[in-house]
Amino acid sequence: MFVIPDLRRRILFTIGVLIVVRMGAHIPIPGVNGEALAGAFTNLQNSLFGLFNTFVGGAFQKASLFSLGIMPYISSSIIIQLMGSVLPYFQRLQKEGEAGRKKITQITRYGTVLLASMQSYGVVAVFLPSLTANGQPVVMNPGWMFTFTGMISMVTGTLFLMWLGERITERGIGNGISLIIMVGIISAFPNVILSEITLVQEGVRGLLSEFILMGIMFLVICFVVLLTQGTRKIPVQYAKRVVGRKVYGGQNTHIPMRVNTAGVMPIIFAQSIMFIPSTVSTFLGDSDFSQSLMNWFSFDHPFYWIVFGLMIIFFTYFYTAIAFDPVQVSSTMKQQGGFIPGVRPGKKTAEYIDNILTRVTLPGSIALAFVAIFPYILMNTMNINYDLASFFGGTSLLIIVGVALDTLQQIESHLMMRHYDGFLTKGKIRGRRRM
Repeated sequence: MFVIPDLRRRILFTIGVLIVVRMGAHIPIPGVNGEALAGAFTNLQNSLFGLFNTFVGGAFQKASLFSLGIMPYISSSIIIQLMGSVLPYFQRLQKEGEAGRKKITQITRYGTVLLASMQSYGVVAVFLPSLTANGQPVVMNPGWMFTFTGMISMVTGTLFLMWLGERITERGIGNGISLIIMVGIISAFPNVILSEITLVQEGVRGLLSEFILMGIMFLVICFVVLLTQGTRKIPVQYAKRVVGRKVYGGQNTHIPMRVNTAGVMPIIFAQSIMFIPSTVSTFLGDSDFSQSLMNWFSFDHPFYWIVFGLMIIFFTYFYTAIAFDPVQVSSTMKQQGGFIPGVRPGKKTAEYIDNILTRVTLPGSIALAFVAIFPYILMNTMNINYDLASFFGGTSLLIIVGVALDTLQQIESHLMMRHYDGFLTKGKIRGRRRM
């Protein structure tokens, strides 16, 4: 793999940029008491702030330059994507080819600046000054100067992360934005391993339990790979066309209908909504209503995970309907002379694709819900904490597996382009044969 100079440069460039990303996550903004912030954040781990902190690699609890992470860019991209299915202006841009994509990218960047400014103001002017630990305020000198410098630092950090992600995509290997999120999630794994080693040394957990956990993790990762790569192929034929002396078309292909078309987005949507009650209750004080709200929507309550699983199934259908349009696919096939054997082009083809998509999405949504609630099952059966259980399912594992598979596919494509074998002797990754 390192024999190819271009591939070696790309991999080393990617590693170097990711090191810069992790260094920036430890540089705090000026005017923050780090010890007081660490103490105050221990009570917020099971809230929306704890979830956000996971995605930004622990930078949020340090109030660092990269506290907002790349999430404003992700949010802006999702909003623009949703607008593309509602507003005619964005629909026209999507059909204008390269010029339209450049315009959408420009609007997404402007949206990133706007969202980062709003979020940074909420963090610097409202959230951080409200925190205290042992009588010590987190912000030593709150005021307009702290708000201004904090906003400038966080917005600049987010834009710098966005620029680094684009550089990785352009000059490195893999999708830069996805790799930044994945590295942030994985950054918590060494601490989890060290805590498990400490538990084994203290005799709290035996070696047999650790080997069982390793076996369970292997099986869960295999299941997530199957869920990510599973497809239902719809055969498509293209009629032959004679243009001058050349014959076009006539080949057989297929439409790959993914079992999990929505990816990780249903879990992100559902988890964000499920954290709202517990986050609101932290601002309501110690009333009976806030305590009961905290209990019902805590990680160790079955009600939370039942509602969480049902919302994932709902959002899987919701996001699949937005991301995949059977009418547009049918129209494109008809324009290019393609048809599904035994199905009339046009409306009948759209109904046929929609019917298959609905049936394929049902097992995919149930499997996605199972992956999301599996950490709760593991916490109750194996008596482990959530920090370890989160790597056995949920958003973290799906992001890690998905990004790792895409990165491996890009590395393998570089190897195959230069007539090298892939990662296995046959030159293909076995998990990607269905592609």
